Amino acid sequence: MMLKSVTESFATLIHGLKVGHLTDGVIQRSKRMILDTLGVGFLGTSTEVFHKASQYSKIYSSNISSTVWGQPDFRLPPTYAAFVNSVAIHSMDFDDTWHPATHPSGAVLPVLTALSEALPQRSKFSGLDLLLAFNVGIEVQGRLMHFSKEASDIPKRFHPPSVVGTLGSAAAASKFLGLSLTECREALAIAVSYAGAPMANAATQTKPLHMGNAARHGIEASFLAMMGLQGNKQILDLETGFGAFYTNYSPKVLPSLDSHAWLLDQQDVAFKRFPAHLATHWVADAAASVRKHLVRSDRDPLPADHIERIVLRIPDVPYVNRPFPDTEHEARHSFQYVACAMLLDGGITVPSFQIQQINRPQVRELLRKVELEHPSDNLPSFNTLYCEMSVTLQGGATFTERSDTFYGHWRKPLSQEDLQEKFRDNASKTLSCHTAESLIKTVEKLEDLEVCSVLTTLLKGPSPPEASKLSSM
Repeated sequence: MMLKSVTESFATLIHGLKVGHLTDGVIQRSKRMILDTLGVGFLGTSTEVFHKASQYSKIYSSNISSTVWGQPDFRLPPTYAAFVNSVAIHSMDFDDTWHPATHPSGAVLPVLTALSEALPQRSKFSGLDLLLAFNVGIEVQGRLMHFSKEASDIPKRFHPPSVVGTLGSAAAASKFLGLSLTECREALAIAVSYAGAPMANAATQTKPLHMGNAARHGIEASFLAMMGLQGNKQILDLETGFGAFYTNYSPKVLPSLDSHAWLLDQQDVAFKRFPAHLATHWVADAAASVRKHLVRSDRDPLPADHIERIVLRIPDVPYVNRPFPDTEHEARHSFQYVACAMLLDGGITVPSFQIQQINRPQVRELLRKVELEHPSDNLPSFNTLYCEMSVTLQGGATFTERSDTFYGHWRKPLSQEDLQEKFRDNASKTLSCHTAESLIKTVEKLEDLEVCSVLTTLLKGPSPPEASKLSSM
């Protein structure tokens, strides 16, 4: 019997995986991803880029609509609800990160919450249905990235969520919508023509649109496949197909469903403790250790005037090398800023990236003292990179610390308590304490949920009376 094409094997995976294929490990890890993604999405509704994207999306109307997270009086057609919710998730660069490098959840979860509301009422989706489709969307992204050695490194040319995220979104939507095997294949082909965004727009307000477009385009690809639109039957096999994104693309037919093993079982994700590019988290970790040599307690000020030189030994990642960031988005993508902020403040939080914090005179003064070095053994991979930081004082005393693994990395995962606390902090600006706690409990027992509407009702945020009551407090 002839081997199937790579494209056909992906369609078989999407169409054929069942709830029974889910493992306990995958269910537990994906529920953590879902809770974290919801939290950063709620927080992201406070950003300027979310406001602009949602105002733009108001020009679209439909008889079918879905919830915009945390906005009780604002609904959009499902494609645009997914779009703005995904923009919110990536608006602060606070969302989960995988290896090979991408942000896997943000392109997938908003698709499923939008579709679960927008489909005919006779379609009742359970929590397990959502978990299955979510994991199909994550799995497709991981499988595609394993076809290229280039994908293992921090990207240089394009932003991975705009490529693999678009196909992950299409895969999750296709599973949730119950597309046929042929339609699943067509959805992937259509999605490839929607994919791609250059790295040049990293550290700008446009970068979150990459995630929003991945979600929106994946849904559209699935809807168009349902309408019978056709694409190249070998889209994942060809260098001129999905291979156009990678210089060393080497696709392989996937194993049969009988021997399927989830990548998420083998490779957990990283959860960020502050909203910035993942590589800066090693810098923050090393800076926190160096700071202990320079101050007696966390409350004491840093003797910044006595610092002569700061050296960061990190991988060569050009778009995170920003010596003097001028905006919050640049600061989130600046090795130098994160190092200085941690040294000065002893911690990095959501407000650390406000413009008044970035422009503090003591920050700008400290930034002038930072130098980067790129050791040959420090490769640009989230799995292997390290940060070594040396601070030299006037008089010559030098303190050096190294971080190989920060807390939140998949080798040192956040505890469930800390993950939930991050969710509470992120959701608190939008949700009441009661709703936030209900969401934590709902996600915790997602596999037991009979209908997804229990989840999507909570995502709306406070009902109008509650909202007005909260605003008057």
